Amino acid sequence: MSAVRLLVLGVMRLRQPTHGYAVRRELLSWRAETWTNVKPGSIYHALKQLTQEGKLSAFGTENSEQGPGRTLFGMTEAGEAEFRRLMDEALVSVDMEELGAAIAFMDALPRAHVIEKLREQRRRSEEVRTSLLAMIPNFPGRYEAPHATDLLEMWSGVFENLSGWTEGVLARLEAGEYRMSDQEETRSG
Repeated sequence: MSAVRLLVLGVMRLRQPTHGYAVRRELLSWRAETWTNVKPGSIYHALKQLTQEGKLSAFGTENSEQGPGRTLFGMTEAGEAEFRRLMDEALVSVDMEELGAAIAFMDALPRAHVIEKLREQRRRSEEVRTSLLAMIPNFPGRYEAPHATDLLEMWSGVFENLSGWTEGVLARLEAGEYRMSDQEETRSG
């Protein structure tokens, strides 16, 4: 799943070089399991897969008092490119797990870029909502199984809420809230 890959790459980007247990511990401290399907096994699988793909590289082993040494990983240029690609996909996604993973790392990107992507996400959310409501006449009535009218209204409400939430994040970004990557570059330059 791309949300797990994005989470692993994002934490790796913040903490590199680091080992898989530290990535897992960081995500647990964020309580990521409450807003994603990330599991310990999926973290280690993503680390292995990203390393095989050349997006992470092993830098050696760190000794551990609690068992065997832990392999330290760092991101490669291909890993940075993958992180940015996944961020762009997730920032426009209407899948809440993917979008949540992107929001966790949105400050890694320039403000204008995030605003552009979230405007696209809001547009997509509104399109999904509109298309769900437009389906109502094509299904059995509200009082017949599977009660499609209620289901379509429920799902359209989810996307209406998502669009409204995105609008709030956009307003905060446009007001200059959050420290974004282009601000950090300005301060250090």
